[in-house]
Amino acid sequence: MDNPVIIFGAGGLGRAALEIFESNGNVIYGFLDDNKDLHATEIDNIPVLGSTDDDGFLKLIGKKCEVFVATDDNKEKKSLAKMITDKRKKMPVNAIHNGAHISKSCVIGHGNFVNAGVILGAGTEIGSHCLLHSGAIVDHSAKLGDFVQVGAGAIIGANAEIGEGAFIGSGSTIVSGVKLGKNARVGAGSVVVADVAAGKTVFGNPAVEVKK
Repeated sequence: MDNPVIIFGAGGLGRAALEIFESNGNVIYGFLDDNKDLHATEIDNIPVLGSTDDDGFLKLIGKKCEVFVATDDNKEKKSLAKMITDKRKKMPVNAIHNGAHISKSCVIGHGNFVNAGVILGAGTEIGSHCLLHSGAIVDHSAKLGDFVQVGAGAIIGANAEIGEGAFIGSGSTIVSGVKLGKNARVGAGSVVVADVAAGKTVFGNPAVEVKK
């Protein structure tokens, strides 16, 4: 991309996104973060310019800058993404590590975080605003909805379908063809061999529902 990037969120995910953009040769304009203690400081030599609602910087988005939202809080991410699209008529860009393997037939949305070692197989469909952490594998023809989070080293089997807002913990395996409903949660290291209904949490090998 030609324009510099403003990163919303100066925490750990923001720093990881910074490294991805810089490794791809992109210029970072600065961070915006609502933690006022960070304002007027630098993180990895990049300034924290102000808050995420600072109109002085928001007006740069679309005309002079791209934007990426770096938070793993889906409620916050949805709010920020809506604000950006409503106010600036701009979709956040993807942060894709140059060490990820993206099949040429993969379809991917906007605002996704794809870290080093991620593999997206042939015919996969990735929604928008997803987080795919280091070494995650999404096998051929699997589908991920918007705002899905996939932990480091997790494996999503072929033809699996992952609903919007689902969370898959690090090191988990979603067996081929399994469906996770909207906002379903899978504990770290689990092996999911059967469909998981919307809003349910499962854990273990084989994964079973965790009763609240």
